[in-house]
Amino acid sequence: MKSEVQKTVLETIDEMYDKIFQAERKVADFVRRNPELVVNANVSELANYSGVSDATVVRLCKHLGYEGYYQMKICLSGDLGGTGPLRGRRNSSGTKTDYFRDIAEGILTTEAAVDEKIFNECAELIRNSTMVHLVGVGNTSPVCLYCGFRLERIGIRCTYDALPEYYMNHISLAPSTDVVLAISWSGTTRNVVSALRLAGEKGLKTMAVTAYMQSPVSRSADYLLLSALENGENNRSSQYSRINEMAVIEALIQAVSLGADEISEPEMWLSELKY
Repeated sequence: MKSEVQKTVLETIDEMYDKIFQAERKVADFVRRNPELVVNANVSELANYSGVSDATVVRLCKHLGYEGYYQMKICLSGDLGGTGPLRGRRNSSGTKTDYFRDIAEGILTTEAAVDEKIFNECAELIRNSTMVHLVGVGNTSPVCLYCGFRLERIGIRCTYDALPEYYMNHISLAPSTDVVLAISWSGTTRNVVSALRLAGEKGLKTMAVTAYMQSPVSRSADYLLLSALENGENNRSSQYSRINEMAVIEALIQAVSLGADEISEPEMWLSELKY
Protein backbone atom coordinates (compact mmCIF):
# COMPACT_ATOMS: atom_id res chain seq x y z
CA MET A 1 0.00 0.00 0.00
CA LYS A 2 2.84 2.41 0.87
CA SER A 3 2.65 5.85 -0.69
CA GLU A 4 5.33 7.65 -2.65
CA VAL A 5 6.79 9.12 0.55
CA GLN A 6 6.76 5.71 2.25
CA LYS A 7 4.73 6.70 5.30
CA THR A 8 4.85 4.25 8.18
CA VAL A 9 1.68 2.67 9.53
CA LEU A 10 1.81 4.84 12.65
CA GLU A 11 2.29 7.97 10.55
CA THR A 12 -0.69 6.97 8.41
CA ILE A 13 -2.81 6.46 11.52
CA ASP A 14 -1.83 9.89 12.82
CA GLU A 15 -2.69 11.50 9.49
CA MET A 16 -6.07 9.74 9.17
CA TYR A 17 -7.07 9.70 12.83
CA ASP A 18 -9.63 12.52 12.64
CA LYS A 19 -11.24 10.94 9.56
CA ILE A 20 -11.90 7.45 10.93
CA PHE A 21 -14.94 6.30 12.92
CA GLN A 22 -15.03 6.24 16.71
CA ALA A 23 -14.89 2.43 16.94
CA GLU A 24 -11.94 2.38 14.55
CA ARG A 25 -10.09 4.82 16.80
CA LYS A 26 -10.10 2.16 19.54
CA VAL A 27 -8.11 -0.08 17.22
CA ALA A 28 -5.86 2.78 16.11
CA ASP A 29 -5.13 3.68 19.73
CA PHE A 30 -4.19 0.10 20.54
CA VAL A 31 -1.88 -0.12 17.53
CA ARG A 32 -0.21 3.14 18.54
CA ARG A 33 0.44 1.88 22.06
CA ASN A 34 1.35 -1.73 21.24
CA PRO A 35 2.87 -2.04 17.74
CA GLU A 36 5.14 -4.93 18.80
CA LEU A 37 2.18 -6.91 20.07
CA VAL A 38 0.09 -6.16 16.99
CA VAL A 39 2.60 -7.66 14.52
CA ASN A 40 2.15 -11.07 16.19
CA ALA A 41 -1.65 -10.86 16.58
CA ASN A 42 -4.26 -12.00 14.10
CA VAL A 43 -7.36 -9.99 13.23
CA SER A 44 -9.52 -11.56 15.95
CA GLU A 45 -6.91 -11.02 18.64
CA LEU A 46 -6.51 -7.35 17.72
CA ALA A 47 -10.30 -6.98 17.75
CA ASN A 48 -10.42 -8.54 21.21
CA TYR A 49 -7.58 -6.35 22.51
CA SER A 50 -9.37 -3.26 21.19
CA GLY A 51 -12.88 -4.21 22.32
CA VAL A 52 -14.34 -4.15 18.79
CA SER A 53 -15.42 -6.64 16.10
CA ASP A 54 -13.21 -8.24 13.45
CA ALA A 55 -15.09 -6.21 10.84
CA THR A 56 -14.13 -2.94 12.57
CA VAL A 57 -10.44 -3.88 12.40
CA VAL A 58 -10.71 -4.63 8.69
CA ARG A 59 -12.64 -1.38 8.04
CA LEU A 60 -9.92 0.63 9.79
CA CYS A 61 -7.23 -0.97 7.65
CA LYS A 62 -9.16 -0.23 4.47
CA HIS A 63 -9.75 3.37 5.57
CA LEU A 64 -6.00 3.69 6.09
CA GLY A 65 -5.45 2.52 2.52
CA TYR A 66 -4.50 -1.13 3.06
CA GLU A 67 -6.19 -4.13 1.43
CA GLY A 68 -6.85 -5.62 4.84
CA TYR A 69 -5.39 -6.29 8.26
CA TYR A 70 -2.76 -8.77 7.07
CA GLN A 71 -1.28 -6.22 4.66
CA MET A 72 -1.20 -3.55 7.35
CA LYS A 73 0.52 -5.98 9.72
CA ILE A 74 3.23 -6.75 7.16
CA CYS A 75 3.89 -3.03 6.68
CA LEU A 76 3.93 -2.43 10.44
CA SER A 77 6.45 -5.22 10.92
CA GLY A 78 8.65 -3.65 8.24
CA ASP A 79 8.37 -0.30 10.01
CA LEU A 80 9.62 -1.95 13.20
CA GLY A 81 12.62 -3.45 11.47
CA GLY A 82 11.30 -6.92 10.62
CA THR A 83 10.83 -8.47 7.21
CA GLY A 84 7.44 -10.00 7.88
CA PRO A 85 4.58 -9.99 10.35
CA LEU A 86 6.33 -12.41 12.68
CA ARG A 87 9.75 -11.17 13.56
CA GLY A 88 12.50 -11.70 16.09
CA ARG A 89 11.49 -15.15 17.26
CA ARG A 90 14.86 -16.85 17.35
CA ASN A 91 17.50 -16.26 19.97
CA SER A 92 19.81 -19.10 18.94
CA SER A 93 23.31 -18.74 17.54
CA GLY A 94 22.21 -20.40 14.32
CA THR A 95 24.06 -23.73 14.59
CA LYS A 96 22.67 -26.99 13.24
CA THR A 97 21.95 -28.17 16.78
CA ASP A 98 20.04 -24.96 17.50
CA TYR A 99 17.82 -25.44 14.47
CA PHE A 100 16.92 -29.01 15.39
CA ARG A 101 16.40 -28.09 19.03
CA ASP A 102 14.13 -25.21 18.02
CA ILE A 103 11.99 -27.57 15.95
CA ALA A 104 11.84 -30.15 18.73
CA GLU A 105 10.90 -27.56 21.36
CA GLY A 106 8.17 -26.23 19.11
CA ILE A 107 6.65 -29.69 18.70
CA LEU A 108 6.76 -30.31 22.46
CA THR A 109 5.01 -26.99 23.01
CA THR A 110 2.40 -28.04 20.47
CA GLU A 111 1.77 -31.24 22.44
CA ALA A 112 1.06 -29.13 25.51
CA ALA A 113 -1.35 -26.92 23.53
CA VAL A 114 -3.53 -29.80 22.29
CA ASP A 115 -6.42 -30.70 24.60
CA GLU A 116 -6.34 -34.48 25.06
CA LYS A 117 -10.12 -34.92 25.34
CA ILE A 118 -10.74 -32.97 22.14
CA PHE A 119 -7.88 -34.81 20.44
CA ASN A 120 -9.43 -38.19 21.24
CA GLU A 121 -12.89 -37.03 20.16
CA CYS A 122 -11.47 -35.85 16.82
CA ALA A 123 -9.77 -39.21 16.27
CA GLU A 124 -13.07 -40.97 16.96
CA LEU A 125 -14.96 -38.67 14.59
CA ILE A 126 -12.52 -39.40 11.79
CA ARG A 127 -12.52 -43.12 12.50
CA ASN A 128 -16.33 -43.30 12.28
CA SER A 129 -16.88 -40.88 9.40
CA THR A 130 -18.06 -41.86 5.94
CA MET A 131 -15.67 -39.30 4.39
CA VAL A 132 -13.14 -36.77 5.64
CA HIS A 133 -12.98 -33.52 3.67
CA LEU A 134 -9.57 -31.88 4.14
CA VAL A 135 -9.38 -28.12 3.77
CA GLY A 136 -6.31 -25.90 3.48
CA VAL A 137 -4.87 -23.32 1.09
CA GLY A 138 -1.47 -21.97 0.10
CA ASN A 139 1.54 -23.65 1.66
CA THR A 140 -0.80 -25.55 4.01
CA SER A 141 -2.20 -27.54 1.07
CA PRO A 142 0.68 -30.08 1.13
CA VAL A 143 -0.20 -30.89 4.75
CA CYS A 144 -3.75 -31.72 3.61
CA LEU A 145 -2.44 -33.88 0.77
CA TYR A 146 -0.18 -35.76 3.16
CA CYS A 147 -2.99 -36.23 5.66
CA GLY A 148 -5.38 -37.48 2.99
CA PHE A 149 -2.85 -39.96 1.64
CA ARG A 150 -2.08 -41.35 5.09
CA LEU A 151 -5.73 -41.65 6.12
CA GLU A 152 -6.66 -43.42 2.90
CA ARG A 153 -3.85 -45.94 3.45
CA ILE A 154 -5.62 -47.05 6.65
CA GLY A 155 -9.04 -47.20 4.99
CA ILE A 156 -10.43 -43.72 5.77
CA ARG A 157 -12.03 -42.21 2.69
CA CYS A 158 -10.98 -38.59 2.03
CA THR A 159 -11.26 -35.68 -0.36
CA TYR A 160 -8.42 -33.17 -0.63
CA ASP A 161 -7.44 -30.57 -3.18
CA ALA A 162 -5.47 -27.33 -3.32
CA LEU A 163 -8.33 -25.52 -5.10
CA PRO A 164 -11.10 -24.09 -2.87
CA GLU A 165 -13.67 -24.66 -5.63
CA TYR A 166 -13.03 -28.41 -5.43
CA TYR A 167 -13.34 -28.88 -1.69
CA MET A 168 -16.35 -26.54 -1.55
CA ASN A 169 -18.04 -28.75 -4.16
CA HIS A 170 -17.29 -31.88 -2.14
CA ILE A 171 -18.63 -30.34 1.07
CA SER A 172 -21.79 -29.02 -0.62
CA LEU A 173 -22.66 -32.60 -1.69
CA ALA A 174 -21.64 -34.26 1.59
CA PRO A 175 -24.03 -36.10 3.92
CA SER A 176 -24.07 -35.26 7.62
CA THR A 177 -22.05 -38.43 8.35
CA ASP A 178 -19.00 -36.85 6.68
CA VAL A 179 -16.60 -34.61 8.64
CA VAL A 180 -14.38 -31.66 7.72
CA LEU A 181 -10.80 -31.24 8.93
CA ALA A 182 -9.43 -27.76 8.24
CA ILE A 183 -5.80 -26.70 8.67
CA SER A 184 -4.93 -23.00 8.91
CA TRP A 185 -1.93 -21.68 10.83
CA SER A 186 -3.23 -18.10 11.01
CA GLY A 187 -6.91 -19.01 11.35
CA THR A 188 -7.82 -16.06 9.14
CA THR A 189 -7.98 -17.56 5.63
CA ARG A 190 -11.36 -16.71 4.12
CA ASN A 191 -11.70 -19.84 1.97
CA VAL A 192 -11.11 -22.06 5.00
CA VAL A 193 -13.69 -20.15 7.04
CA SER A 194 -16.19 -20.41 4.18
CA ALA A 195 -15.68 -24.18 3.99
CA LEU A 196 -16.23 -24.60 7.72
CA ARG A 197 -19.37 -22.47 7.65
CA LEU A 198 -20.77 -24.39 4.69
CA ALA A 199 -20.08 -27.66 6.50
CA GLY A 200 -21.88 -26.35 9.57
CA GLU A 201 -24.90 -25.43 7.47
CA LYS A 202 -24.90 -28.97 6.04
CA GLY A 203 -24.80 -30.50 9.51
CA LEU A 204 -21.25 -31.86 9.28
CA LYS A 205 -18.96 -31.97 12.29
CA THR A 206 -15.91 -29.77 11.80
CA MET A 207 -12.38 -29.79 13.22
CA ALA A 208 -9.64 -27.20 12.82
CA VAL A 209 -5.88 -27.31 13.39
CA THR A 210 -4.69 -23.75 13.94
CA ALA A 211 -2.09 -21.83 15.92
CA TYR A 212 -4.52 -19.18 17.20
CA MET A 213 -7.23 -19.79 19.78
CA GLN A 214 -8.97 -16.57 18.79
CA SER A 215 -9.60 -16.47 15.05
CA PRO A 216 -12.42 -16.75 12.49
CA VAL A 217 -11.41 -20.37 11.84
CA SER A 218 -11.44 -21.20 15.56
CA ARG A 219 -14.91 -19.74 15.96
CA SER A 220 -16.23 -21.65 12.93
CA ALA A 221 -15.08 -25.15 13.98
CA ASP A 222 -16.77 -27.54 16.39
CA TYR A 223 -13.44 -28.95 17.60
CA LEU A 224 -10.20 -27.00 17.96
CA LEU A 225 -6.73 -28.57 17.89
CA LEU A 226 -4.20 -25.86 18.74
CA SER A 227 -0.72 -26.07 17.26
CA ALA A 228 0.66 -23.31 19.52
CA LEU A 229 0.16 -22.18 23.09
CA GLU A 230 0.12 -18.44 22.42
CA ASN A 231 0.13 -16.14 19.39
CA GLY A 232 1.08 -18.93 16.99
CA GLU A 233 4.73 -18.81 18.03
CA ASN A 234 6.12 -22.07 19.46
CA ASN A 235 9.71 -20.88 18.91
CA ARG A 236 9.31 -21.11 15.16
CA SER A 237 11.73 -19.13 13.04
CA SER A 238 9.36 -18.49 10.16
CA GLN A 239 5.67 -17.81 9.71
CA TYR A 240 5.84 -20.11 6.69
CA SER A 241 6.74 -23.23 8.66
CA ARG A 242 3.95 -25.80 9.05
CA ILE A 243 5.93 -28.33 11.06
CA ASN A 244 3.82 -27.94 14.20
CA GLU A 245 0.57 -28.32 12.27
CA MET A 246 2.13 -31.39 10.63
CA ALA A 247 2.96 -32.75 14.10
CA VAL A 248 -0.69 -32.43 15.18
CA ILE A 249 -1.84 -34.17 12.00
CA GLU A 250 0.74 -36.95 12.39
CA ALA A 251 -0.32 -37.60 15.99
CA LEU A 252 -3.99 -37.57 14.96
CA ILE A 253 -3.35 -40.08 12.17
CA GLN A 254 -1.55 -42.39 14.58
CA ALA A 255 -4.49 -42.19 17.00
CA VAL A 256 -6.96 -42.95 14.21
CA SER A 257 -4.88 -45.86 12.93
CA LEU A 258 -4.77 -47.80 16.23
CA GLY A 259 -5.62 -51.38 15.37
CA ALA A 260 -5.81 -50.67 11.64
CA ASP A 261 -3.55 -52.09 8.95
CA GLU A 262 -2.42 -50.08 5.97
CA ILE A 263 -4.14 -51.21 2.79
CA SER A 264 -1.77 -53.66 1.10
CA GLU A 265 -2.97 -53.32 -2.50
CA PRO A 266 -1.67 -49.75 -3.01
CA GLU A 267 1.57 -50.73 -1.29
CA MET A 268 2.02 -53.59 -3.75
CA TRP A 269 1.42 -51.24 -6.66
CA LEU A 270 3.80 -48.62 -5.24
CA SER A 271 6.45 -51.28 -4.74
CA GLU A 272 6.83 -51.48 -8.51
CA LEU A 273 8.09 -47.89 -8.50
CA LYS A 274 10.92 -48.61 -6.05
CA TYR A 275 14.18 -50.53 -6.40
